[in-house]
Amino acid sequence: MGLREQAAKGVVWSAAQTWGARAISFLITLVLARFVLPDDFGLIAFATVFIAFAQIFLDQGFGDAIVQCQQLEREHLDTAFWINLFTGSLLTIVGILVSRPIEQLFNKPQLALVLVFLSLNFLIGSLSSVQQAILKRQLAFKSLAIRSLIASLVSGALAIIMAVRGFGVWSLVAKMLVNSLVSVIVLWHVSDWRPSFNFSKKHLKELYRFGVNILGSNFVEFFSRNADNFLIGFFLGTTILGYYTLAYNLLITMIALLIDVPVIVIFPTFSRLQDELTKMRQAFYEVTQLQSVVAFPIFIGMLALAPEAIIFLYGQNWAPSIPVTQVLMLIGILLSAAYFYGNVLNAAGKPSLRFAILALTSVLNVIGFAIAVRWGIVAVAISYVISGYISLPVYFLIIKRLINVNFRAHLQQYIPALCSSLAMCAIIFGLKLALPDEMELTLRIVVLLPAGILTYLVTLYLIRPSLSHQALNLIKLVLPGLKARTPGS
Repeated sequence: MGLREQAAKGVVWSAAQTWGARAISFLITLVLARFVLPDDFGLIAFATVFIAFAQIFLDQGFGDAIVQCQQLEREHLDTAFWINLFTGSLLTIVGILVSRPIEQLFNKPQLALVLVFLSLNFLIGSLSSVQQAILKRQLAFKSLAIRSLIASLVSGALAIIMAVRGFGVWSLVAKMLVNSLVSVIVLWHVSDWRPSFNFSKKHLKELYRFGVNILGSNFVEFFSRNADNFLIGFFLGTTILGYYTLAYNLLITMIALLIDVPVIVIFPTFSRLQDELTKMRQAFYEVTQLQSVVAFPIFIGMLALAPEAIIFLYGQNWAPSIPVTQVLMLIGILLSAAYFYGNVLNAAGKPSLRFAILALTSVLNVIGFAIAVRWGIVAVAISYVISGYISLPVYFLIIKRLINVNFRAHLQQYIPALCSSLAMCAIIFGLKLALPDEMELTLRIVVLLPAGILTYLVTLYLIRPSLSHQALNLIKLVLPGLKARTPGS
């Protein structure tokens, strides 16, 4: 099986994993939003800030180092496993010890007990990071998909049962813990690698040489992604944070569905092409265009339909999340490009460059959040968008020098999807003005959504009909018995 076909099949199974898990999580959140208060969602979001910070140090970048390593040896895997297990145990102990002081410092009742239970995730997670890296390196995304879907189903079912019975915030805690535990059990079942008692300082240095930059990138990205939650929770309270979290989680879900799926496969695929820059550059052009065709209309469409979608999905109580959702969709468009830039840098063995860019973005985000929080959650979302678009040109300039990307050729990859998405958005807003205000919400969505989709597809075909053939070729790569079309066939 060729690399192209492996990558295509990897995307399919990665999609099954991510979309399936996120779809399950999304449906579960819809149910939980009816039984769990915004304040409880806010408390979990506040606790997750501290958990996410400690989580940075768990894997230490060793997983990505294993995927990228050209000459992988048994000692790399064993060394990474035992270091991760030690780190996970240490983080669990530290999390339990600092839980009470954190609760007292921020005056958040129940926060300490929530942190105690969530700290167990460090120990649980340390048991599976090496197996997960091995499967990614092998492009064995089918096994990863099976693990994720089973864990999502089991943990989600338990969370719903607990929420219906009035457990409130503890249904959310149980969901996170059970998801991690089931993931480990299933992953050990589908993986045939088992650790042995080998530890090598030499191999640790090799892993650390690459992993330290991944660790640094994750460190600064943490502040970029969580400073808003921390500042909102501290200055505006957990209820307001709950409204912001709903909108932000919707963005994260869309990123996982639309961006993480190809990115997960792109990193190991590009890693194999790190010595063939011409092939890497051509693959970069192709995947960025296909990515924009899928991601742009959905982010822009959600911006247009957010007032109807939020009320329909979550209820009128979550109306304050609407303007935040609309603003955050603008950063989704940017991230659909930036995620590929970062993975090209890692795959080319230049994680230090990605670390530097993320450090810049993190500084801009934290400064922007600190200034904007006094004006509320919409202003915080706006500052997030502004800092992202400021740092994007820096990302591109580095990519241009690394693999000799032509700016005009690269920009042209986005034009069909962007123009078609804007046409779709114009039709949706035009119909909103034409439809009567008293029209029932479900009926409005039934009218607006198909009209938007049809407008996008027709406009895209008129601008670039060849894209449909590219998409068909990729589909044929993953369907047995079919052959991809060659030019002129």
